[in-house]
Amino acid sequence: MAVRNETRVTEFIFLGLSSNLTIQIVFFVLCLVMYLLTIAGNLLILLTIYFDTQLQTPMYFFLSHLSFLDLSFSTVTVPKSLINFLLQSNAISFNECIVQLFFLHFIGGTECFHLTLMAYDRYVAICNPLRYNTIMSRRVCLLLVISTWVGGLIHSFAQTLPTIQLPFCGPNEINHFFCDTHPLSLLACSSTFFSETADMVNSGTLALGCFLVLVISYTYIISTILKIRSTEGRQKAFSTCASHLMVVTVFFGPCLFIYMRPPVSFESDKLVSVFYTIVTPWLNPFIYTLRNEKVKNSMKKLRDRKVSFLEVHMK
Repeated sequence: MAVRNETRVTEFIFLGLSSNLTIQIVFFVLCLVMYLLTIAGNLLILLTIYFDTQLQTPMYFFLSHLSFLDLSFSTVTVPKSLINFLLQSNAISFNECIVQLFFLHFIGGTECFHLTLMAYDRYVAICNPLRYNTIMSRRVCLLLVISTWVGGLIHSFAQTLPTIQLPFCGPNEINHFFCDTHPLSLLACSSTFFSETADMVNSGTLALGCFLVLVISYTYIISTILKIRSTEGRQKAFSTCASHLMVVTVFFGPCLFIYMRPPVSFESDKLVSVFYTIVTPWLNPFIYTLRNEKVKNSMKKLRDRKVSFLEVHMK
């Protein structure tokens, strides 16, 4: 009863990535540039795949959806951080914090499921090439993508609801640059056993499930690739998986470090979080375009069409 009579926190204060003004400015410039490149790169991939009929295949359909998720995921945290720096205010209201937490895990959970789905797509393409178009029909692809959103939504509710139930009566300083379950749990003024347990079980189930599917898929994929007799065939098969493996490593590595442990705060957590919220969405367009001749050629055609269009209308 004593806890309930305490004044409830109505806003939180982010401590940010650093208290040093020079370092803050450097982080601001880097985050701004990377966020703008994230928007430009992922929008370019979306437009390229949409306008090029040769890219209307399941693989590129999933890639376009990944670009949309990357764009959305970085937008959950980065704009608020940039605005706070410009306004010299690190405050966020309680309701805004919960909304940010919800969408962080909604989009992040969906991306985890989607990266796993892309591994399954590569498994079907390499291990069952003759049945690929039948198995990965347009209807099936759409249903699989919808299922990733449903999975992300369930994951987000399971993360957010226990956190909302916690009483926050002070202090209100979050040792982070966005709202998340771990730093928020450390501010609760009552037992966090239930929320911590729910957090670990939920995150553990998600991570373990996705990890098992990834391991099984790539075990079959690598086994099948090694059986290909021609060197050119093996290289082509490996190249279609290499980009995805790089993205999975960069995204899942930091996430596992942050969420697969009790809510203990480390100073390194903030820098690790930068990787999966800012760096990964920025890197993905480069990883997929620089290693994919088909996408690069389609981008060139899209650019040439734009130049031709401008030349015609400027005469």
